[in-house]
Amino acid sequence: MRRIAMFVAASTMTLSLAGCGVLNATGSSTTASPTKGNDITVGVLMPDIVNTRYQNFDYPIMKAKIAELTNKQGQIAYANAGSSASKQSEQMQKMIDDKVDVIILDSVDSHAIGGEVKKAKAAGIPVIAYDRLAEGPIDAYVSFDNELVGEVQARTLLEGLGPDADTSDKVIMVNGSPTDPNAKQFKTGAMSELSGKVDIPSGASFDTKDWDPPTAGKEVTKAINAIGKDNVAAVYSANDAMAAEIIKSLKAAGITNLPPVTGQDADLDAIQRILIGEQYMTVYKPYPNEAEAAAEMAVYKVQGKDIQFDALTQDQVDSPTTKDIPSQLVQVSAVTKSKIKDTVVADGIYKISQICTAAYKSACAAAGLK
Repeated sequence: MRRIAMFVAASTMTLSLAGCGVLNATGSSTTASPTKGNDITVGVLMPDIVNTRYQNFDYPIMKAKIAELTNKQGQIAYANAGSSASKQSEQMQKMIDDKVDVIILDSVDSHAIGGEVKKAKAAGIPVIAYDRLAEGPIDAYVSFDNELVGEVQARTLLEGLGPDADTSDKVIMVNGSPTDPNAKQFKTGAMSELSGKVDIPSGASFDTKDWDPPTAGKEVTKAINAIGKDNVAAVYSANDAMAAEIIKSLKAAGITNLPPVTGQDADLDAIQRILIGEQYMTVYKPYPNEAEAAAEMAVYKVQGKDIQFDALTQDQVDSPTTKDIPSQLVQVSAVTKSKIKDTVVADGIYKISQICTAAYKSACAAAGLK
């Protein structure tokens, strides 16, 4: 509520200042002009194709918003690193060489990309960190409240275990990539809820390189072999792509009554798995809010519209190299079977017809999706 109130105030301030003729002011001056017009090029660097959200939601939403903000004159230079940190470094270097006006960066490896962020800064190209906080002199950051994501996953997992859950319940924990700072925050948030309430056995907690789903499946198989298939009370999976492989491993081990399995990103196949009871929950992150905010930050930053930019970045975060980065942290929500209609359907992420294909018709009817 505090954040909402703050943005309302900021929006009101912007409107008032617009009436005074200073909407495009930069710094403390009320007469400065934007440094760029609508004919700008925005570099967009996405990290992988494993998480379908980047191709299906984030990039298309950014593209549409940039077109809107620039009267269809703005251009986008787009690249996806396919989970390769070295490839992303090359892609970013090319954008710097091509002299794009601003870069939106979703890093594969937040530390490894720091050198290119410094080069962009030296070339006068602002960098907006998107979804994952990169190191180096970042100009702004937009993401979700990542510790809250982990807390939401863990709280919902505990709900899935039921009122009789106790410290003897063994939970396998499959976290994200150690090179992704978000993964550490998800884990921190989850552990703040799980510690002292369940048992995460030695050898049953993993940090999964590159968020690789097949690796996650193998990790769970290893944990099942160690603790016994009848002793798996739940599986904390940091995202949906890994959850899909984890569920395959649970089935392959002969576990027919699947335990609660968490996820994140609200992938379409995860929503369908939730409907039929294979996956217990996912975290819905309103991608339009995040992607549109990044597009606005990028355009406003390069056009010198400091008032609008400041209104979007009321939060502050620290990276290992940079303090007090202007930021916006978007809120999230849990999606269980009963909440599908009020989240991803209500927000237009998926149509009921997309979810309720032939294989899921009866499950959709039971869940009230019509």
